[in-house]
Amino acid sequence: MTQNLSRRALLRPLALAGLAAALPLRPLRAQEDAAAFPSRPLRLIVPVAPGGSQDVVARLVARGMGEALGQSIQVENLPGAGSNIGYEAAARARPDGYTLLAGSDSLSINAALFPRLSYDPLRAFQPILPGVAVPQILVVREDSPLRDLAGFLAAARAGTLAVGTPGNGSLSHLLGELIQQSAGLRWTHVPYRGGALAINDLVAGHLQAVWINIGAVADAVRAGRLRGLAVSSEARTQALPAVPTLDEAGVRGLAATGWHGLVAPAGLDPAIAAKLSAAGQAALRRPDLAQRLAALGVEVLEEEPAALGRRIQADAERWAAVIRRGDLRPD
Repeated sequence: MTQNLSRRALLRPLALAGLAAALPLRPLRAQEDAAAFPSRPLRLIVPVAPGGSQDVVARLVARGMGEALGQSIQVENLPGAGSNIGYEAAARARPDGYTLLAGSDSLSINAALFPRLSYDPLRAFQPILPGVAVPQILVVREDSPLRDLAGFLAAARAGTLAVGTPGNGSLSHLLGELIQQSAGLRWTHVPYRGGALAINDLVAGHLQAVWINIGAVADAVRAGRLRGLAVSSEARTQALPAVPTLDEAGVRGLAATGWHGLVAPAGLDPAIAAKLSAAGQAALRRPDLAQRLAALGVEVLEEEPAALGRRIQADAERWAAVIRRGDLRPD
């Protein structure tokens, strides 16, 4: 027994030394992984169908980021259920930097609009790139008798308006609802499954107006096929400088601007997050990309990722109040 005790006594310091030597390996490994990142292609989930401004912005940024990182970024569209299909897929992904999500203002909206989700829109992701600001715009046909926002509001008070949006729960819908709640008026809301369908019906004369993301109609307004009555941003946009803001048109204090940016599953290594953010910012500074974004009517947000986190939280509180007051439901 004495011999066994002596052997254990001798082995114990050796075991402890081995354990002590092994302890630094985990943080060291994490540092090595961050330094080598990315060592393979990345995946960017876009939770909307191809072709819209959110998809276009995501693809432009992905191309520029991929070149900055030295790895391709493969875009995967997962539309449906108010973007929740794509959001849920991204929330389930490993927080290793190889899966990114093209987020938007719908993250804030979905937190209140959908009472039972498999993910928490406000906690499942961490901001990577604020991206671009996306104002909403109220448009009518070029030959519409509604010449300005005052005329639009007067027609709404008379109960004669059918107004389209890209869908229930979209920022366009909630902004219109906010204006109605604040001004004490109502129009007939006609939701569509996408902005293109709403614009088609506007042109065909089935609607009197459409609230929509500015990127979807900037070219048509510039060409004179549609008339913009007001933009929802605090200042006039560079893309459509002749269109007044809501404040200028007499509806004060209701500015609301959406965004298209990048987030990642929560828990990402800070060094990897910083590398991704820097690559995204470098992409947004490219002249060719900036020119394409300007044509879409969106404007680069010169903000740090933390500002996007604050925006998501503040927007969630604002739109939750509108949803409660209007007793709004998703499709």
